[in-house]
Amino acid sequence: MSTESILTVMLPMNATSGIQNMTLEEEVCDNWREIHHLVFHMANVCFALGLVIPTTLNLHMIFLRALLCLGCAFFIIWATLFRCALDIMIWNATFLGINFMHFIYLVYKKRPIKIEKELKGIYHKMFEPLHVPPELFKRLTGQFCSIQTLPKGETYAVEDKTSVDDRLSILLKGKMKVSYRGHFLHNIYPNAYIDSPEFRSTEMERGEKFQVTITADDNCVFLCWSRERLTYFLESEPFLYEIFKYLIGRDITNKLYSLNDPTLSDKKKMDRQPSLCSQLSVMQMRNSMASTSDSEDGLHNFLREPQLLLLCGNNHQEFYNSYGMGRVAHDVFC
Repeated sequence: MSTESILTVMLPMNATSGIQNMTLEEEVCDNWREIHHLVFHMANVCFALGLVIPTTLNLHMIFLRALLCLGCAFFIIWATLFRCALDIMIWNATFLGINFMHFIYLVYKKRPIKIEKELKGIYHKMFEPLHVPPELFKRLTGQFCSIQTLPKGETYAVEDKTSVDDRLSILLKGKMKVSYRGHFLHNIYPNAYIDSPEFRSTEMERGEKFQVTITADDNCVFLCWSRERLTYFLESEPFLYEIFKYLIGRDITNKLYSLNDPTLSDKKKMDRQPSLCSQLSVMQMRNSMASTSDSEDGLHNFLREPQLLLLCGNNHQEFYNSYGMGRVAHDVFC
């Protein structure tokens, strides 16, 4: 008895017909169909190219979505004109819509961010080298800050009168001078914080007053943040919070360098001066320098006092840590 006869006896009729269909399909697969149209292969080439784009490429996700859209479009053309397969056309039309929306979203995110002309200088010199993206800088400067002007001779802050709790500012244009009881301490130049020592020294204690007078030496333009709103914003942006800590710490360091020679007015020379002291805060130094003597000679003599030299050893790391700059900044500035 043949195998087919045995199966026919032992199995129901529907199972026997299924086995016959399988046998017939196996015979049919032996004869391969002709190659599909070129459009079909172009679609698959687009998918393959999208998958091999290296992730190190800056715009790799945009290229991937663009190639997926192109591949789906080719599949729709192939299914409509050459295959007449409605299901294939519908599925690929759905995929095309999803990928096209994602493509538009990615292109929108990569759009060039327009930074105001007055702010381009501080972005390129202060924030861009620290890899702050333009959109984050735009958020930082677009919500709770303003660009203000200060005519020559006007005061930004008056000692023992102006509160330090209201604002934090960066000088954009002009020059300011810092003095204590009429004694000149140092200058403030563009792309530098105006009140960074006060901002850092009063982070834990509020209600303090400026202990120095800051006066516009030229017609000045500065960027001013509301301190309270800036603090809340930085709490929601940890990366930007660390950037601010570093920039403020570096600014305080530059002010310490300038204090080493109170008559220093050349910005380039200021950058090369050694640190005056690593264990005195800027606030203490400003007050001490001015209160040592009521004359300019006393101010110069204070800078040469032996007890000050004892404090100015090689242990600069403690100073940098106290202002939140860390080991990296210490290696850069020392």
